[in-house]
Amino acid sequence: MKHVPFPLRVAAGLAVTTAERARGLPKQLLELPITVASQVLQVSMRVQQHVTELAIKGDNALAALRRPEETPEWATFDEDLDEGFDDRFDSARNGEQDDPWAEEERALATDHVEGEFDSPEAPAGMAGYDELTLPQVRARLRSLSLPQLEELLAYEREHANRPSFVGMLTRRINNVRQAEGSADSE
Repeated sequence: MKHVPFPLRVAAGLAVTTAERARGLPKQLLELPITVASQVLQVSMRVQQHVTELAIKGDNALAALRRPEETPEWATFDEDLDEGFDDRFDSARNGEQDDPWAEEERALATDHVEGEFDSPEAPAGMAGYDELTLPQVRARLRSLSLPQLEELLAYEREHANRPSFVGMLTRRINNVRQAEGSADSE
């Protein structure tokens, strides 16, 4: 066979490729919506990535302009405590931490005789208050009236003034007041 010139070979290849593409056109038309949707999603994800990168760069630039926040007064760290760790922190360090919910359930299940642990200064309705843990106190709060809760809060503030106890008592007092206010409006 004789050598065919290059332009003629290219033209024959082009004709064959055109015929192949024409035969595959119906299949490509069926796949076209999926292809377009895929490309749109890719472009959308790239745009989201670029916007996120810009937001991160903006955050970094603005962070350099802002002064760092001082530690809020309610934030307490172990290093800040003068007395050192209490028993709960010691047991947590030794891997013996109890589940606070289980401790509260045990406190709810325990029957106590009224006045069993009373000390001369303990508030009314809360026997042995100074020895109770936070879950034990929480378990008994629903049985106290508003005046008893207020008395307990005053006692806590005057004695140990533990932030977790003060916060819990304050929230309970507010909830009781709101409940009484909604009952009065009915």
